[in-house]
Amino acid sequence: MTPERGPEPKLRLGGMALRNGLLVHGPTHWAAAIRTRDGAIRVASGPKPDLGARVAGRVPGVRGVAKLAEALAVIPLVKRALPDAQLPMQDPKTLGAMAGAAAAGRAVRAAGPRTVAREMAVAGMSMLPALLALRGGDLASYHGVEHKAIAAYERDEDAAAAEKEHDRCGSNLVAPMLASAAVGNAAIRRTRLRGPVAEGAVALGSVAVAVEIFAWSERHPDSRLARLLRRPGHQIQRTVGTREPSAEQLEVGRAALDEILRVEGAGTP
Repeated sequence: MTPERGPEPKLRLGGMALRNGLLVHGPTHWAAAIRTRDGAIRVASGPKPDLGARVAGRVPGVRGVAKLAEALAVIPLVKRALPDAQLPMQDPKTLGAMAGAAAAGRAVRAAGPRTVAREMAVAGMSMLPALLALRGGDLASYHGVEHKAIAAYERDEDAAAAEKEHDRCGSNLVAPMLASAAVGNAAIRRTRLRGPVAEGAVALGSVAVAVEIFAWSERHPDSRLARLLRRPGHQIQRTVGTREPSAEQLEVGRAALDEILRVEGAGTP
């Protein structure tokens, strides 16, 4: 008698909401589905660029930066395969807000010494374009689709019944990333380091710190500190980051999920 096989292990999936659809990341591939202006659903997929994230997976600090680089490298592939895909910041108002936030940040820094409080104010300004993007159009709804589709796969439930907030949402990176960036930028002003290279190093370092905090929280999900660390991200998701999607939007999410499972060889849920 051969032993019974247990259930297939679930893939670890991530994603990014588009203005008209959903991009899903698997271990080795990406898949995206969008709703075009004529109401049709278009689907595309492909292998993820290998920029060393798997090799760096056990190296604290490096793995977060490598994963971010691979996620950004997928975006032009999605646009090439689906020209009608609308990216989160692909909006004149949002682009204008990004330019305005950058100018305001420079003005705040020029007004006095770089203290942690001043840098926290600049970091808060940098969040405004993202919040503006979420308030307009369907982006927040497709962010809800992302969470519901992935949660439904992970828990073997219907996406419509799943919660629109998710513990692995990138919003949980926001607070530690902004805090570490503020401390880092204030610190470099006390040294001889200056200019965009130093600020870029601080930005990468803040991503690395945030990912490590995120990973620790995921390993200790029931600890009081982990719940406290996730609270700002959950509040962002609940109040502005996500909206309950329509049945038509959930259909797009299902198409993206089916495609990622197909190309990853995991079958359908």
